[in-house]
Amino acid sequence: MASVAIIGPAHPLREGGIVSFNHRLALAFKENGHACEIWSFSLQYPSFLFPGKTQYSDQPPPADLTIHRAINSINPLNWIAVGKKIKRTRPDLVVVRFWLPLMGPALGTILSIIKRNKHTRIVCIADNIVPHEKRPGDRLFTRYFLRSCDAVVTMSDQVSRDLQLFSNAKPYRQVPHPLYDHFGDIVPKSIAREKLGLDANEKMILFFGFIRKYKGLDLLLEAMADPRLAQQKIKLLIAGEFYENAKPYQELIDRLALTDRVICHTHFIADPDVRYYLCAADAVVQPYRHATQSGVSPLAYHFERPMIVTNVGGLADGVPNEKAGLVCEPESHAIADAILRFYEMGEVYFAEGIHIQKKKLSWERLVQTTLSLAGLIKDETT
Repeated sequence: MASVAIIGPAHPLREGGIVSFNHRLALAFKENGHACEIWSFSLQYPSFLFPGKTQYSDQPPPADLTIHRAINSINPLNWIAVGKKIKRTRPDLVVVRFWLPLMGPALGTILSIIKRNKHTRIVCIADNIVPHEKRPGDRLFTRYFLRSCDAVVTMSDQVSRDLQLFSNAKPYRQVPHPLYDHFGDIVPKSIAREKLGLDANEKMILFFGFIRKYKGLDLLLEAMADPRLAQQKIKLLIAGEFYENAKPYQELIDRLALTDRVICHTHFIADPDVRYYLCAADAVVQPYRHATQSGVSPLAYHFERPMIVTNVGGLADGVPNEKAGLVCEPESHAIADAILRFYEMGEVYFAEGIHIQKKKLSWERLVQTTLSLAGLIKDETT
């Protein structure tokens, strides 16, 4: 049995899928017989840097998880103190999440101190190496962070390629993003729509998750204005909080005369409600302009929803075209074509492909890969 410390956002923070991922990963380690706790943030972002309404969830903490709210992302003295605390506990493995270069100084300093115990192995799970929205200092912060990592787990071809820009000597392994299987069971579409106050018989696609420019919601809205979609009375449900100015999107909806065909639930979607949004949809659309991988895809797979995704970054890697979903170019006309194609083919067509992909996305695989990269178990791939 190994002792594992996960460093990354956890309850009561609500950093999108990263918090859910960390909770589920900790449970996966425990289910495999390992001791595991999470070291999270007492302050993740200063308020002026946070794009949403609040950084904190009002949901109860997850059961059976030990979460230390310890890291202050902007206080170097805190980084030293936290590093020393974890160093003294001598975990066999530290699994550290990396999603934003801005966190590089804090996390890199903490890791460099932990390594001084000459015992702990450090494996990074990298959501992004090159960020979606670039800022000065990104490359410097990322290099500083990676310096203290012994190995890296990536979850898409794009992130694997980006990693090579910084270190082609760092051991790494690519593992598909596991299923988000802890949001409850599948519910019938009719029940899900009743819960959300939606019509049971309408054609309805879903855009799910935080709304940011790179996710291409504007492209999807332009696609919705296609007369062919209007003729079929296809509706769009937007579920997720704006992480940028909402006004241009509302103006676009008004200008394109989409008010009657776009349903906006643009607030943070609490965990207990997630399954209703996914199960209410005919298909999930990810019209991203660029991407590494997406946590929405394993969520859609868990609830067995077909996907329409754009052919950018690593997004299309996990969605076999015309098997588990449809892949199109990040252009409004191509997205409209794909939506029409989906309804021509029908949901049932994609069921087998979804089940095949779903079986590949296990937490067990991620746990074993991480432990093997740390040298704590035999590498079964050799």
